[in-house]
Amino acid sequence: MSTPKIIAYLKPTCGWSQGVRAVFAKYKLPYEDKDIINDPENRAEMIAKSGQPLSPCVEIDGKMLADISGEELEAWMVDNGVVSKDATDAGVPLNQPCAHEMIPPSAAVKINF
Repeated sequence: MSTPKIIAYLKPTCGWSQGVRAVFAKYKLPYEDKDIINDPENRAEMIAKSGQPLSPCVEIDGKMLADISGEELEAWMVDNGVVSKDATDAGVPLNQPCAHEMIPPSAAVKINF
């Protein structure tokens, strides 16, 4: 398989972005990591290319995968022959929201019957 050209529009610390990075590391795929939080030009480029503001977005050989998790990215790459399936654990959750979007256990609603 030839090495694809990959551009990833990611947040520095988001769970979903970390999942995408973990998939690229697992398959040893080089990619350009474009920070959409600290560089407004990267965010504007992502929105222009993807047609929407949600991240992560990954462009592989010109094909834009918008608002994608690490799980979805891995499945897409396997289905489209970019990589062969590898059952090795990626080392981090591949489908986890950013910390600020997670509901803390202390905020869980208890229902008494």
